[in-house]
Amino acid sequence: MPSILSDLRYAARELRRRPGFALTAIVSLALGIGATSAVFSVVYGVLIDPFPYVGAERIMQISLRDPAGRLRGAGMTGDQILQLRQARTVESVVAEDGWNLTTTDGDIPEDVSASYISPNAPNHWGTPALLGRWLVPADAPPGQDPQRVVVLGYQFWQRYYSGDPTAVGRTIQLVRKDYQIVGVMPPRFRWREADIYVPLKTSFEPNIYYGTTLKLKPGVTIAEANAELQPILQEFAKQTPTRYPDTFRVNLRSIVELFARPMGPKLYLLLGAVASLLLVGCANVSILLLVRGTHRQQELAVRAALGAGRRRIVQQLLTEALAIAVVGAALGVFIAWRGLVLIVAWVPTNSFAAESVIEMNVPVLVFSTALALITAIVFGVWPALQLSRPDLGRVAQASTRRVHGSAQGRRLHRVMVAVQVALTLLMLTAAGAAAKGFLRLATADLGYDPENTMSLPIPVHDGTYKTWKERSEYFERLRAAVAAMPQVVSAGISTNATPPANGGDTTIEIRGVSSLEKPIVRSNYISPEYFTVLHIPLAQGRLWDQDDSKRGAAVAVINQKMATQYWPGGDAIGRQVRIPGVKDEPPYSPASSAVGEWLEVVGVVGDAKNDGLRNPIKPAMYVPYTWKMRMFTQILVRTRGVPPLAALPDVRAEIVRVDREQQVMRVRDLNGWITNLQEYAQQRLVANLFAVFSLLALALSAVGLYSVVSYGVATRTNEFGIRMALGARARDVVRMVLAGTSWNVAAGLLAGLILCLVFDKLASQWVTESSRDPLILGSVTALLMAVAALACFVPARRAASIDPMEAVRHD
Repeated sequence: MPSILSDLRYAARELRRRPGFALTAIVSLALGIGATSAVFSVVYGVLIDPFPYVGAERIMQISLRDPAGRLRGAGMTGDQILQLRQARTVESVVAEDGWNLTTTDGDIPEDVSASYISPNAPNHWGTPALLGRWLVPADAPPGQDPQRVVVLGYQFWQRYYSGDPTAVGRTIQLVRKDYQIVGVMPPRFRWREADIYVPLKTSFEPNIYYGTTLKLKPGVTIAEANAELQPILQEFAKQTPTRYPDTFRVNLRSIVELFARPMGPKLYLLLGAVASLLLVGCANVSILLLVRGTHRQQELAVRAALGAGRRRIVQQLLTEALAIAVVGAALGVFIAWRGLVLIVAWVPTNSFAAESVIEMNVPVLVFSTALALITAIVFGVWPALQLSRPDLGRVAQASTRRVHGSAQGRRLHRVMVAVQVALTLLMLTAAGAAAKGFLRLATADLGYDPENTMSLPIPVHDGTYKTWKERSEYFERLRAAVAAMPQVVSAGISTNATPPANGGDTTIEIRGVSSLEKPIVRSNYISPEYFTVLHIPLAQGRLWDQDDSKRGAAVAVINQKMATQYWPGGDAIGRQVRIPGVKDEPPYSPASSAVGEWLEVVGVVGDAKNDGLRNPIKPAMYVPYTWKMRMFTQILVRTRGVPPLAALPDVRAEIVRVDREQQVMRVRDLNGWITNLQEYAQQRLVANLFAVFSLLALALSAVGLYSVVSYGVATRTNEFGIRMALGARARDVVRMVLAGTSWNVAAGLLAGLILCLVFDKLASQWVTESSRDPLILGSVTALLMAVAALACFVPARRAASIDPMEAVRHD
């Protein structure tokens, strides 16, 4: 024990004597441990354990794939859902609907997201309630109105009831109706991100459709289920042809595939980057320890000459290596925790399942720490094993400057430098590609102006404004009231047309074109003020007016993409199109008397992004929102003098003056619509993280290269002194040092370029930009060469400043 304490004190003195060495080694280990552990914790939470549900990989959404490869959902009637439950491969089917309600039992109404669920499958999710119970079949008896009971989501329970366990059994008033609270779900139960869960009354009316989620029986493959469901859904298509493509294949997709895996490629790419950073850090530590051990040859020889045993010398150097490793590991744990907080703040919330919990993954933290400790121990002890029995005669005849490193050690150093350079070049190239991809999205030509504009989502309460006349007049009253406010420039209705990912893919017919050709365009339901609000220019013809909107006229405006694609001669005005299968479906979707008629194209407007920022603009048509309405709309509002969200309280107050029970759902400005797009947020995340990790790798590589060159200079001090004594100039020595290192750097650059070319396909797919871009490759190669030259130049200048007489005297 006394010897260990003595070794610890000596190790502390040695590290204080050489703070640069100690700090570099500790930071190298800490960065590798922290970054790897933090990123893998995200990977684990988002991809490996995204859901708390039993058999989450068996919970499926039904999609239909048309011949063009497009996927769409399939709403089903109550009768169809009953038939689906009889399928041999299906364990359970849940009918769903969603709506926003308002609390009316407090001083301030609160918007509440409600998920209506058929309670026929109590084990569908396999997650027991935290308090009370989940919905049961008795809550919605067949043929009867559901019981007024509600299950609270954990987050809503915490927010609205401050986590009070006595909330179960009490009542909550929603839109002037009392509901009994029967349960509270656990924190990770976030199905549909709802605040509350209410029993759904399944209607058997043919014009009422529900979303469906099914769970496959254990052991059933997706291919088996697709094969069984294909004829069943083809029969459903005959019953409700407007809900299905003419030709389709059933395509079941698990919730894991839908909500967890889209982020997978980018996260795995980041994990590879931080794993490279960990390798670079470990290589750095190994180089530093080897160089440090070589520099201490004479010290160890003197110790051995004075009687120190091999075991004692090994113990001393092992203690020093462990001290570095333990401090680095402790700092790495801290960086991992703090880095995870930063990454979580950067990760776009709409890019992964709401049920995912991102927290520190202890096994990976232990693994990364163990790897760093092993690196420090192995490369700290290696010099000790080699040097604990030195040639005393040789030491007696030469100073440390005459002690040459072994050829094996020099080769190992060169290999490590080349590996560091290659991995750093790969990371820098990936960072450049990610940054270019993000810049492309951020500077994309939108075709509209999102500045000073926000979108107000307006739900319609069940049982209100049921007729076409009532609802169309109500929507116009809301729009007109907002437009009349002094801080508002203009306001327009956008049922489903808020860019840059707007409209619904719709099959249309074009008069005069073969019925076998069924073009698909993006249909948007709007008021004529929509174009004024977004500054979308009119290119040809006219827009419809308020009179057309009030009567739901059969008119349409199309974008330039649709005009040039279907009428390249420029004669789109006056043409007629039709949306087949659309009908009046009160009280949920009332339509004007003109529904089903041919729509006359009266105008052509400029192209605006409607399929995200990365994809090309799709053909689109705009029709009066009154042509067919839903129990929901949006009002686009452009403000003057104040930011849109700053005017929101006044806008809400104006809406309440029209209907005191009308709530507004979550409001975002249109720039927020862009930044919350999954493609934008993910690309920003990848660009930021790659930039950070690649710069860290660059710094670590520079330190490693500096250490190797310093080691080489130290072992050749006498040689350089003698050369200068014989007439060599300082620049000759500098050139010798740089030439000896340039081959290592060149080998690393060549290997890195090969890696970039090999991984180009992954970069193009996951970072959306090619790593073969000559500008990116040239720029990062030049940057790496400049940093390498700087790292080498400092010790080279030191070698050139050697006093020849002092070198000869020491000889």
